[in-house]
Amino acid sequence: MDTFLMFLKAFLVGGGICLIGQIIINYTHLTNGKILVLFLVAGAILEGFGLYSPLIEFAGAGASVPISGFGCALVKGAVKSAHQEGVYGALKGGLAACAMGVSVAIVAGYLVSVVFRPRTKKK
Repeated sequence: MDTFLMFLKAFLVGGGICLIGQIIINYTHLTNGKILVLFLVAGAILEGFGLYSPLIEFAGAGASVPISGFGCALVKGAVKSAHQEGVYGALKGGLAACAMGVSVAIVAGYLVSVVFRPRTKKK
């Protein structure tokens, strides 16, 4: 029952984040890139005020996997390194905290493009 509750919380919070994104898509003229940046910055701002980490503790992957979780990780890494190394740590900490995830995304994207030969759509 504990595992089911964990999955339910992740599904509801992750689905809620996706619902907010879908509402933004349906009712505004924002492009996908602008919405992506909006969610990234929202996650960073919420983590700056200490509000996003409790959401991750509650929902797990439902809150950490969306792009807002990436913004949270950037801020968390920058703050941690800033406490240890000062201004220089603040500049490099966010990148160091997210380097593995970005590296995996780049390598996976390259491998998929090699295997599947992407083409532009014919209109």
